[in-house]
Parts: sequence; structure tokens; C-alpha cells
Amino acid sequence: MRPLTRPPGTGSGRGASGSPRIPVAHNAEVRLHGLNACLAAFARRPQDLRKAWLLESRLPAFKPMLAWCVRQRIGYRVVDADELARVSGSAHHEGVCLAMAPLCEQALAAGIGRLPPGPALLAVLAGVGNPHNLGALLRSGAHFGLAGVVLDANDPLALSGAAARVAEGGAEAVPLLRARTGAEVAATLRAAGFALAATVPRAGQSLFDADLPARTALVFGAEGAGLSASLIAAADVRLTIPGSGAVESLNIAASAAVLFAEWRRQHRPPPV
Repeated sequence: MRPLTRPPGTGSGRGASGSPRIPVAHNAEVRLHGLNACLAAFARRPQDLRKAWLLESRLPAFKPMLAWCVRQRIGYRVVDADELARVSGSAHHEGVCLAMAPLCEQALAAGIGRLPPGPALLAVLAGVGNPHNLGALLRSGAHFGLAGVVLDANDPLALSGAAARVAEGGAEAVPLLRARTGAEVAATLRAAGFALAATVPRAGQSLFDADLPARTALVFGAEGAGLSASLIAAADVRLTIPGSGAVESLNIAASAAVLFAEWRRQHRPPPV
């Protein structure tokens, strides 16, 4: 493996927009895998790359990254499939694994403050623990222009390699916004003009009959348990996706995609 050096200009604690970020440990890293996840991560933040492993068949796709590694003296290795599964922790590595500095999560108030006036859509996750659900939500969120995913400080959910792979690059486009406390979420969002919309499997207003507010925060609960009664009661509106009744409901990833698409149909914000 080539000698490793940390590229200059990293660790500032600020994003491209200059907004404050929640700090991460100096030596923390996330091992991303999956073709599109790794291509997107390198394209957006090459300075965060620390190491790389890839199959020989992936060399053409990552030629610019390897040239960067040579210039910055960042270690990379061409390995076989068994070693790649070991270093990535997954058999679904798609031929590449990158050790990256974690994406810095934005503080909720700062992330909301950077949004331009006008339509904006957020997803608030309450008890969603499955990384694949997070990844699928980030993928559809990136497609439909989601402005951010909101989590409270005590939620253990974070961007993992598995979530990033399922997101297919969407994790690089949709920021994670972290609140200090659960109570801060509703107050901060409402102060910024967001209506809270609880997503419920039944007894809510039909999504397709609802006039969704221009600034909407969709609140999602864990599959099975769903949202707590207190969260549902605190919402400004409760939304249900109508269906045939052949199954009880959609999973969170499918529900999110439908809700994001309907909001975008109604508001069509300008491209960022």
C-alpha cells in the first residue's frame, strides 16, 4: 500500500456553505462500498479519502481517483474479491471500498438556516433503525430534492457503509441534520415555517387529496411500531397513502418515495 498522508484543508468543521457542522473524532472513518456510492463520495469530497481497495476490473472507472491518490500519496490496493469482502465487511461491495472521513452532520438550526426561502421538504426520522431503509430514503430523497433528514441527538442511526451503498450516491446529496434534543425538532422546524406531517398507515388524510404545505417536514416512524401517539398528536397534519388494501401498508422506503414525489409534483422547486 502506498504511504498515507492526510490531504490539507480537511477537518475544518464547516461544509462548503460555511455552515457549522457537528464534529467527528479525528481518526474516525467510514468504509464505503458500492460503485455509485464510492464514485459520488470521491466526486463530492476527494479530500476525505483515506484509503482505497478495488478489484482490477474497477480500475477504469476509478482512474481519476487513482491519479488523485498518486498525487496526494494516499494508499490504495488492487485486491481480490475475498479480501475486498473482508475490508468492506460486505459481500455486496460491487468491486470497490473506500475509507473516508465521515460526512459531518449539520446542526439542525444551522442546516435549516442555510435553506433559501420558499418550498422545501424535510424528512424527520423517529426510531428508524434499519440502515437499508435510511439508504433507500436518501436515494429517493436525492432524486426528488429532499433538503435534509432530521434526527435527534439520541438517535443511534447514522450513515454506514450499507446505507451509503443502498443510497447509490444519494447520501452525498442529502445532509443529515442533528437536533440537540427531540423537543428541539418541532420548535425549530415550526419557527422556520415548516408544517409537521405525520405519516400513518390508516385514518389520515389521503395524500392525493391533501394540499401539502410548501415547507413540509414529513415524520416517519419505525416499521411495525410506527409513530408514537404523542408524535402523531403533535403533527399539523396526518397523511395516509391510499391503496388497494391487499397489504396493510408500504414499508418506510416505499412510503417515503411516494410522499416525496407527491410533494414535488405540487411544488416543483427550482433545481439546487
